[in-house]
Amino acid sequence: MYTPRETYELRTAVELFSAPTISSYNGVRTKTYSETGEKIFVNWKSRGGTETNVNGVISILDTATVTTWYRPDITSGARLKLEDGRIYDIISEPEDIDMQHRFVQFRVQRAKGGV
Repeated sequence: MYTPRETYELRTAVELFSAPTISSYNGVRTKTYSETGEKIFVNWKSRGGTETNVNGVISILDTATVTTWYRPDITSGARLKLEDGRIYDIISEPEDIDMQHRFVQFRVQRAKGGV
């Protein structure tokens, strides 16, 4: 049975906040996450910042690739919080590695500003 190399070291503790509650006020949609999340262990591979060009301005995005045990509540709307307080949004659709429902891998991007 295939086991990805990234799953050998699931030792970074993060807090998982499942999909948010979305409310709308005057046409503005607002996401609200629960106050507490569930602690899970992941393999965190930081990309050291990803360069993007938006309207002629080069900016650096703090991104990472995360691998962990398969959970159906990990979706592209969920959020992760590191122990130092940094919050990341899941930006890619989580990939069920080899469709075995054992491990899942996805990309995250740091959420900055009014969180």
